[in-house]
Amino acid sequence: MFESSQVTQFKSSDDIAIQLDNVSVRYRVPHERYNTLKEHAIRWLERRVQYDDFWALRDVNLCIRSGEVVGIIGRNGAGKSTLLKVVSRVLLPTNGRVRLRGRVAPLLEFGAGFHPELTGRENVFLNGAILGFSRSEMESKFKGIVDFAELWDFIDAPLRTYSSGMVARLGFAIATDVDPDILILDEVLSVGDVAFQQKSAERIQSFRAAGATILMVSHSMDTVEAMCDRGVWLDHGKLMADGNPAAVVQCYRGDDANVESKRLSVTGNLAANQRWGTGRIEIVNVRLFNEKDVEKTIFRTGDPLALQIDYKCHEAVPSPFFGMAIHRQDGIHITGPNSSFAGVIMPTLDGEGTVIYRVPYLPLLEGLYHISVAVVNQDDTEIFDYHDRAYPFRVVNYDGAMRERYGLVTLRGEWEHIAAIRNATRIDVDVPYRN
Repeated sequence: MFESSQVTQFKSSDDIAIQLDNVSVRYRVPHERYNTLKEHAIRWLERRVQYDDFWALRDVNLCIRSGEVVGIIGRNGAGKSTLLKVVSRVLLPTNGRVRLRGRVAPLLEFGAGFHPELTGRENVFLNGAILGFSRSEMESKFKGIVDFAELWDFIDAPLRTYSSGMVARLGFAIATDVDPDILILDEVLSVGDVAFQQKSAERIQSFRAAGATILMVSHSMDTVEAMCDRGVWLDHGKLMADGNPAAVVQCYRGDDANVESKRLSVTGNLAANQRWGTGRIEIVNVRLFNEKDVEKTIFRTGDPLALQIDYKCHEAVPSPFFGMAIHRQDGIHITGPNSSFAGVIMPTLDGEGTVIYRVPYLPLLEGLYHISVAVVNQDDTEIFDYHDRAYPFRVVNYDGAMRERYGLVTLRGEWEHIAAIRNATRIDVDVPYRN
């Protein structure tokens, strides 16, 4: 049982459904992996078992009122699922206190509490017992559960013969066939086929309309903004932001962009298969900038982009030319401009210098891309230095300003509708539609 100092039910009549006071959860991770229980027991008796402390949650304070729909976001390992398990009373907090008011219906993991050798029918009753329902209660619920899961043809087959989608449908149907005061959801809207996802969303919306408090984890920022009254951002077990979902998502995306930018930034030497050339001219540094001359690796469609190539000549070279290429992550070659095609004639180069290639409007749609850079002689018969797909950058459009989503590039075109009127010489032209 949970101790009253750690998880309790509210006795008052206020409208608070969930309250976390300085909640921390610590996991103990062993230094070594033991293959057998015997080996672990011997090491433990010899006092040779060493652990590291991993804090999944650190001093989290959260107050959620009845009827609120709260979306919890954060990167993998941020503590989101641990928080739901604490609220669901699956885990005891190491420190702090959790207070709840009302009946809690957790849906943490599809298939949790199922036995693969039992039939679907038997698992319905087993899972219902785990959730605290009597057999007679589950008998009254059984038809509705199987109807919702659409599994009458398989309900008496062993669960091991089910696909993952079928298990998901059955698990969701059992867990949500209740009238909860608090509904706990961990990434449940991202499983199953499109029809099942829609059906699941509609059932959750019905709980919301009935005034249930909903605490949900989702990696879909659009879902959080559309469905939630409030957003909570966790990072490394700490509460980073709490409030309007759009504002919290914006904070999270900004931090996520910083992390992604650091990941995409190239540090160290190129791999041997990424670079070749005679070395008479050496490309010593490559960087990307925005219109404010700020170094970046994440852009939006339509942003200005500047590619800076710093070089060093180990001897005087007459009129070389520089080039670049862009490939999408899947290897599709998108473009390959160079200074020669542009009619730019370089002088004889000696010593160090910089070449900049500016793109006033980046037409690429969302995706991960890689830039190649090269410098060759004026006859294109000698490669001095070539860096093949060595400089990644990402294009994002999550703010909705760019509505195009298919293909590689935007054409920046405009749509017009010209409506001809019969028996008249006049033609009405509607206002152009811009992408």
